[in-house]
Amino acid sequence: MSTALLPRSAPADQGVSSRAVAALLDRLAAKGIECHSLMVVRHGHVIAEGWWAPYSAERPHLLYSLTKSFTSIAVGLAVEDGLLSLDDRVADVLPDHVPSDAPEQALRLTVHHLLTMTAGHETDTLVEAWEREPQNLVKGFLSIPAVAPEGTLHTYDNATTFILARMVERVTGRPLDEFLDERLFVPMGIADAEWDRVGSGAVFGFHGLHLRTEAIAAFGELLLRGGLWGGRRLVAREWVELATRSHIVSRYHDDIEHAPDFRAGYGYQIWMSRHGFHGNGAFGQHCIVVPAHDLVVAVTSAQTTVEHAQDVLDAVSDCLLPGIGHPTPAEDRPLDERMRDLRLSGQRPSEGTARGLVGTIDASVADSALPHGTTIRVEPTGGGWTVLVGSLFEIEVGHEHWRESSPLGRPLAASGGWQGDTFVTDLQLVASPHRVRLTVDRRAATATWTTVPLTTSDLLLHLTAPLMTRPDVA
Repeated sequence: MSTALLPRSAPADQGVSSRAVAALLDRLAAKGIECHSLMVVRHGHVIAEGWWAPYSAERPHLLYSLTKSFTSIAVGLAVEDGLLSLDDRVADVLPDHVPSDAPEQALRLTVHHLLTMTAGHETDTLVEAWEREPQNLVKGFLSIPAVAPEGTLHTYDNATTFILARMVERVTGRPLDEFLDERLFVPMGIADAEWDRVGSGAVFGFHGLHLRTEAIAAFGELLLRGGLWGGRRLVAREWVELATRSHIVSRYHDDIEHAPDFRAGYGYQIWMSRHGFHGNGAFGQHCIVVPAHDLVVAVTSAQTTVEHAQDVLDAVSDCLLPGIGHPTPAEDRPLDERMRDLRLSGQRPSEGTARGLVGTIDASVADSALPHGTTIRVEPTGGGWTVLVGSLFEIEVGHEHWRESSPLGRPLAASGGWQGDTFVTDLQLVASPHRVRLTVDRRAATATWTTVPLTTSDLLLHLTAPLMTRPDVA
């Protein structure tokens, strides 16, 4: 069991209504959001926490772009050390990655422009930059012409954070993950941070960090306290204040009518909101900070629409905030019991476990997770099945329960059963938001993502630690 980072308290003792937390849960369910964890912190105390089994408190969860907020802190630490400044230009810090025909504006881009995502491009440059320079994303980025002067147009752009990570590594002489371990995670007591990586072994910077839910909440507390942790200053207050205030009018999914908490301004890799600020990652990874109420809310989930990101922030605003200052002590125990009994529904088999089956993957279906022609063998075992995926790996599947295994390094939980003559199992990748639905019958087998990962659809890579995709700078 991991060491607790924050003290625990009953909601009423910190002036929060348990009914409000229950209303938050109800709202998230009503919106169809598949939650994996929720933690609410008031006055520095965890007042409500729960994990939807098979997710659990000990296991780090992929943060996707919430990773960016941690890279921002790494930049702040390098600035505090005098190794970097907001006015330092990419071209000066990484001169060996500047293309000979770089546009003049690209040569003027600074740390501040990257932090605020105001390089002047109309859309995210990540794919185009990698296509231009498959082995050097920085060079590819610097070759893309801008459509607006630097500092004037906010465009959510993953490449900017990738370059910030490389700049921190250049000036510190340390890999980003090692630098954050030494200066942030270890002092906070976070000993189990995991990172996905690009082909060279470097961390993405804009994505790929895995943390426990409590570590996300602790990070929110660090920001809420202006960089203090347990009375020790880990990050300069000035940097936290810069990072968590608006520098530019933000743009977020302009086709979505209702997104007030993504259009309140953008800080340094942190979104402003109606009630404070927040870090956000794809598929619903949230670190929400509400300074006026001394409140932090951490959520991991598998949201299926971009509107769901705003739905979570609306639920905090509409359901949780009205309950602050109105404790309901009699409801604390029922809430605690509810939080302890959260679970995702696995497959409900119509009959027992005594049958086996062999099928072959048809990868022509949309969002296939396995190669075409892969043999799937289902063999009954005590209390469930073993599923053999060609000669690649095997999975333990539970009958009316989740059974965990780590066939290639990263864990997954599986629950399955027979539906007529078809075997169906859900493979929940519990280090990430994602799930694969595997079906096998006498004609064919399919393995399809319910939410397709943004990195790769290859299930084998997602089961391997660390996940390594894409080429990278030499």
